Parts: sequence; C-alpha cells; structure tokens
Amino acid sequence: MRIVSLISVGEVARGHLESLAEGLALRMRVASSIHADGLDPAFAFNPLRGQFHSTEILKWLTQHATAENWRVLGVSELDLYIPILTYVFGEAQLRGRCAVVSLYRLRQEFYGMPSDPQLVSERLLKESLHELGHTLGLRHCPDYRCVMSSSHAVENIDLKVAEYCATCAPALALG
Repeated sequence: MRIVSLISVGEVARGHLESLAEGLALRMRVASSIHADGLDPAFAFNPLRGQFHSTEILKWLTQHATAENWRVLGVSELDLYIPILTYVFGEAQLRGRCAVVSLYRLRQEFYGMPSDPQLVSERLLKESLHELGHTLGLRHCPDYRCVMSSSHAVENIDLKVAEYCATCAPALALG
C-alpha cells in the first residue's frame, strides 16, 4: 500500500492535516499517516529574510524518511523560500520521496481579505498534489487547469483544478 506520511513543520492545525489526508486519498488513491511528532524548523530560519529555507527542510525530511512511507510531505504554516525566489508555496525533490508545502501564502488573510477556510483547504490540496507530482517525476504542465501547472501567484492556484490532466495522470501509477 502506498502511504503518504504527513509531518507538521512547526505548528499546524490538525484539521488541516486531516482534511489534506482525505483529499490525497481521494485524488491519489493513497493512505496517509499523520505523524504525532512534528519538526522544529528553527534550523531552517534565515533571520535576514525572516523566512524558512524550504530546501533545508527537504534535506531533513529526506534524512528522516523511513522505508514504510511511499512519500513524505511536510506541511507548514511558515513562510518558505529558496534563494533565487522571494517565496515558494512548496518544494519537492524531482523523482524523490519528499516534499514540503506551506499554508502561509495560501490564506486570504495574507492578502488583506477575510478568512476563507474552505479556500485554504482547496489551495493546500492543490499545492500538495503539485509537489507530490514532482516526486513522481512530473514537471510543470502547460495546461493551466492541471494541478501540475506552475504557480507564481495564488491566483494561478485558484485557476487549477485539484486533478492531474490526461497527460500527467499516468504518472500516478509510478513509484
């Protein structure tokens, strides 16, 4: 059985992890386990940027991944970055086993708008499917509706559906 292990990176509401586990089960036909122990991300904090380096978090997840997990997904409320970008919604190892996603910029409140919990859950699922798709070897898709299309802004995430297109979907049978 394919199991996606969900690990909180810092404090994450259990409801987000449970909702995500349900969405992944439905879309990817996988089981999910939610780790009781989360990851303290202090080691990845960059005080000059006031953000957390997602690649460093990925390295930690990779070193601590166990054989029983098909994929490991770190879920965070923190603002993530990689050095060449201002921020990232998530990051994954192409053809690897680990990925990380962040709720930080998925929330309407970040953009000065009223809270919308349903929209945040939808965005989290789409970004998680996207990053897990990278672990399956998928690259960015030119179909803007496909979950594998590139997202440089939250509006791009909202245009996507929480599904892999007909070109990308066959990758789900891999690994």
